[in-house]
Amino acid sequence: MLPAAITFAIAAIWLLIFVRSFRRDRRLLRNGFYLAITLAFTGIGVLVVLGNISQQATAVIVIVGLLAVFLAVLALPVLLVANGVLMLRREGRRPANLLSLAAGLLMIGLFVLSALVRWLDWEPLLAFDTIINGVLAYLSLVFFCFLLYSIVYGRIPHRQAVDFIVVLGSGLRGSRVPPLLASRLDRARKAYDEEVERGRQPILITSGGQGPGEDVPESVAMADYLIARDFPAELVMREEKSTTTMENLTFSRKIMTELRPSYRCVVVTNNFHVMRAALMARKAGVNGQVIGSPTAAYFWPSATIREFVAILVEHRWINLAICGLIVLFGVLPYI
Repeated sequence: MLPAAITFAIAAIWLLIFVRSFRRDRRLLRNGFYLAITLAFTGIGVLVVLGNISQQATAVIVIVGLLAVFLAVLALPVLLVANGVLMLRREGRRPANLLSLAAGLLMIGLFVLSALVRWLDWEPLLAFDTIINGVLAYLSLVFFCFLLYSIVYGRIPHRQAVDFIVVLGSGLRGSRVPPLLASRLDRARKAYDEEVERGRQPILITSGGQGPGEDVPESVAMADYLIARDFPAELVMREEKSTTTMENLTFSRKIMTELRPSYRCVVVTNNFHVMRAALMARKAGVNGQVIGSPTAAYFWPSATIREFVAILVEHRWINLAICGLIVLFGVLPYI
């Protein structure tokens, strides 16, 4: 194992890389990888220091940590299945609501498959199992970095003055604002009140067009929700054309640029959507950060899995290339 000084030095280098990248643009997913590497080397350094003090105590810590990870891996599929059943009962059978259930069943299936492969001890199946485990290890690492940085990004306050607060739409029930969207609007109102306390008065933009099953454009219902709760009607603008998050951001940017070319804004969405919305805001050229509103705990696992899958798809070529290398190295020992 590396000496503690070298390990901490490596951690410090990665921390500097993280800070530099974060200060340049915090809306970068690679910041999560830099942060994860920093934490990994810091943890190794701490273990080396503890090992120099007491090897027995360090061994106990390592064993307890590995046992905790093992138990968490065993418990995770069961918890995902339970959450999936709850989602079906409360939110219906839409495909997006099946993700936690599907993930849990898939993990259970892979555990059974891996045990069966070891029992049969047949080389082609062993190669397949090696590849599957390699791909899963890669996806788990990427998911950890995504989740870690999503939490960090969502908890960092954005204190710079803003000219606009953009609220992303998320669907209506007829003309009624459902709880998920209401939480975004309430968070936007809180952000507005915080700006007013600092002596500023930003304009609030509700963003969302009219989709299937909706009686009015989302932006109209969102504005009505705010005005009915004593928000100043003259400070609300409606963006009524968008049908996707990227369009929300693109069309809202156009409105803000026309009114104030050097604008700064904050975008409001739900907490599970913050990281991907930030990535899209950067891609759309929006000059602002993203903040999140609370989401019901039972809704969070499926929503987070959906966000992660969407990010994998958006970066599909690099992910496919890495998975291809994993397949290649998994097959080579059996050729």
